[in-house]
Amino acid sequence: MTRGRTEALVRCPWVGDDPDYQRYHDTEWGVPLKSERAIFEKLVLEGFQAGLSWITILRKRENFRRAFDRFDPERIARYGAKDIARLMADEGIVRNRAKIEATIDNAKAYIKLRERTTLRKLLWSYLGEDGPLQRGARTLAEIPAQNDVSKRISKALKADGFRFVGPTTVYAFMQSAGMVNDHLVGCFRYADCAKEQRANATS
Repeated sequence: MTRGRTEALVRCPWVGDDPDYQRYHDTEWGVPLKSERAIFEKLVLEGFQAGLSWITILRKRENFRRAFDRFDPERIARYGAKDIARLMADEGIVRNRAKIEATIDNAKAYIKLRERTTLRKLLWSYLGEDGPLQRGARTLAEIPAQNDVSKRISKALKADGFRFVGPTTVYAFMQSAGMVNDHLVGCFRYADCAKEQRANATS
């Protein structure tokens, strides 16, 4: 899309003027994730966000990647008491013992899941034949905190041993990972994300 230098981009209103949020919104939010590592990372970080704002997690994301071995499930699944103590002492991340222990359990659940399918295939299997939902919302009030799909995915993940994957957390993951297009139709990213999501549905 070509725009004049003086023409301001119209973004979703939740972005505000924060440059970190703007960069995340413009390049990542709503873009389909294909890498298993990226999907696992995003699911874990959405769990860490519970009770916090996403900008808090976003600004600590590189610290999380460092602390959790770049979100390698095989390594995280082997974490023990010393690793938990190390993470609890790391000021660069969110030091919540329940969430740290849940990440270890999630890594173990991920490895177990891989015996029969991939995390991506499991998650995307809950979308309809048309793929990611194109909501076409014009205001933030039209966007829910969860939906029937996120409830079903949450139930399935919990049955597989995942933690901190409630329906609201899963829906936030769906928004960010390109399973639903919740950019407002007036946002400059709406059409591009819709195109990328449709292409992802057939790949």
